[in-house]
Amino acid sequence: MIEVKQVTKSFKKTVAVDDVSYTIKEGEIFGLIGPNGAGKTTTLRMMISLLQPTSGEITINGLNVTKDKKELHQQIGVVFELPNLYRKSTIKGNLKNFADIYGVKEERIQEVMEDLQLTDKRDIKVESLSKGWKQRVIIARAVLHRPKVLFLDEPTSGLDPNTQELIRKYVQNINREGTTIVITTHDMNEVERLCHSIGIMYKGKLAKHGGLEEIIQEYRTLKSDENVTLADIYSEITGGELS
Repeated sequence: MIEVKQVTKSFKKTVAVDDVSYTIKEGEIFGLIGPNGAGKTTTLRMMISLLQPTSGEITINGLNVTKDKKELHQQIGVVFELPNLYRKSTIKGNLKNFADIYGVKEERIQEVMEDLQLTDKRDIKVESLSKGWKQRVIIARAVLHRPKVLFLDEPTSGLDPNTQELIRKYVQNINREGTTIVITTHDMNEVERLCHSIGIMYKGKLAKHGGLEEIIQEYRTLKSDENVTLADIYSEITGGELS
């Protein structure tokens, strides 16, 4: 489904991503984690074609993310931490604008609003919404066209517990329906709950990657300690850098 092959990204003399390779299987939830400056957001931006790799190649469902941008954008959904909505438009207006671009029917807009509990607020302008409600709208917009792959950059950061729980359950639900998901987050509990496989980035390199359960069990065996958690592994690899 997703192939990242020997990808490097340099900004002048700074190497932000250094020869990174991994595969994400269809139907997985993959967690790309690491402290700030580790290179995970740069990697994510290359995966959705906002940045071009200095070297290496990324393919999603057989599409080269650099050469096949138009086709790629029809198959992916993207949620960034910072909102990018039409502030003067209503919730439904924001969704309708996006739906028109992709030829999405009215029934689909209603379905997504119901799933993310937006129906009662559909006629409220985005500028008056809290961060949590805006995040629901951004996610709703990203999944309207039923993307094959959904990219989530810190989807629950700074949100109230109820909204966090709603988003996590929704992510699990659409994954069960077949959507492959790539998520970046600093919340290790969230990773353990949601992800099937992970990649831990540190100083631009992929320090560890593979199945989540397999990695945790590997460290428990290595340490002879059944209480080892992902947070312990992450802390050992990154020297305790959590953000």
